[in-house]
Amino acid sequence: MADTGIVIVTYNSEPVIGACLDAALRTGAEIVVIDNASEDGTAAEVARRGVKLIANSTNRGFAGAVNQGFSVINTPYVLLLNPDAVILGGLERLREACDLPGSAGAGGCLMGPDDRAQVGFMVRQLPTPGVLILEALLLNRVWPGNAVNRRYRALNLDYSRRQKVEQPAGAFLMVRAEVWRELGGFDERFRPLWFEDVDFCRRAANRGYCLYYVPGALAKHAGGHSIPQLSMEMRQLYWYGSLLRYAGKHFHPVSFRVVSLAVVTGSLLRMGGEAALGRSLKSAAAYRKIVRLAGRCVWSGWREEAFPGLP
Repeated sequence: MADTGIVIVTYNSEPVIGACLDAALRTGAEIVVIDNASEDGTAAEVARRGVKLIANSTNRGFAGAVNQGFSVINTPYVLLLNPDAVILGGLERLREACDLPGSAGAGGCLMGPDDRAQVGFMVRQLPTPGVLILEALLLNRVWPGNAVNRRYRALNLDYSRRQKVEQPAGAFLMVRAEVWRELGGFDERFRPLWFEDVDFCRRAANRGYCLYYVPGALAKHAGGHSIPQLSMEMRQLYWYGSLLRYAGKHFHPVSFRVVSLAVVTGSLLRMGGEAALGRSLKSAAAYRKIVRLAGRCVWSGWREEAFPGLP
């Protein structure tokens, strides 16, 4: 019986899931695909390869689908793998890192379509209030070389050696199943996507666990194949909603309010900029929703029971 499982969540992933599964099958791992109500030929591509498929009739969100996958795999190690990631080689080095003292899991090196390591994405530090403030105010885009952003995106890390890191990318992340169960998996309130893997890494660190980056574990990663299926307006609404949930869950109340205020300010700046450029009215409507959401957080702080749902 395999000692490693692989969980893959799909959503209209027909163009990429075939190559992903072909490589995953070569590892000998037990594989399960959870499909979030795709409307293309994703299910047929999975069935063609004889891989176990859980086909959701509705989109349960990324965290919910991942938890479904982990619940049906009974192996000591489970790899969370994006459908646009193709494993290059085996998984032994990730398993070795998972067995190190205090380890909760390990992520590998993600290579982009240009065969260059996806530095800035595949490893990051856990976000601080300062990081999210700079993100919300767009300062990390305007000035990507600032010291806060360089630390956050681990731009100075020595990627040639295995080492402890705070946040390996969830696109190619192996977790010890016992730690996953101890932490309760992903928090499904991060819906439909974003920040669920960051939250998991934060909770693992809070329990005293560490995570590793392993350069010898490689995967080719296209990156964000499902994101273009969302409108730009929905992307902004979902991203900021999950950002605020993470900040409310993990930051001091004062820091949370400051982050929320930065989201209000940054959204108003975006609204003004897009209006000046004659962009879509839908975009302005989305930013108004974000401003209202973040404004309530500034006013009342974090109250889980009062946190408004997203569409």
